[in-house]
Amino acid sequence: MPPPDYALEAEALAKTGGRRVAGVDEVGRGPLAGPVLAASVVFLGAVPADLAPLIADSKALSPARREIAAAALRASPRVEIGVGAASVAEITRLNILGASLLAMRRAVHHLPVAPDMALVDGNRAPVLGCPVRSVIGGDRRSLSIAAASIIAKVLRDRLMARLALRYPAYGFERNAGYPTEAHRTALARIGASPHHRPGFGTLARIAVPPHRQRPPP
Repeated sequence: MPPPDYALEAEALAKTGGRRVAGVDEVGRGPLAGPVLAASVVFLGAVPADLAPLIADSKALSPARREIAAAALRASPRVEIGVGAASVAEITRLNILGASLLAMRRAVHHLPVAPDMALVDGNRAPVLGCPVRSVIGGDRRSLSIAAASIIAKVLRDRLMARLALRYPAYGFERNAGYPTEAHRTALARIGASPHHRPGFGTLARIAVPPHRQRPPP
């Protein structure tokens, strides 16, 4: 599959006559623990030649390459970035789809300047203060969306690594809250932490009941 390019952004800019098109993506819909986190990225003009080769769908990059790409994006004066999150409590209250849309709205709201249009990964888009286009497989097609996926993934992985310092039994620094075998074993042995998502049925099936829980080591 060819790498993502700027064609969708160019089309959006031509359609709106604007200067800013934001790529928006989220990470963390599937884990059993932690928030869902979203990012929005705007390239001011053409994508800098030194950045384009670094950008791909975050799932296709190694952690080291994601860190390099995220640092380069943040250092570029021609890139604007907004970040938003939805907490475990909000995931429980809204469901994971509603929380994901909320995180994306917050990410766009936190851009320094409102975009003229947003390209959002997936088939469901949040209501924003600008026109929105949903792009299925957007992190593989759009440089702006792919850049947003990298920013969101790096930040969420760092957050989960910090949580691992407080809750080492679950291996959050390795699994980012996803239900790996080691994570599932810990849930069956000691139960859930305050950062696990109680509304997820998978969690209820795995975790030891509260009255049988032992404190994590």
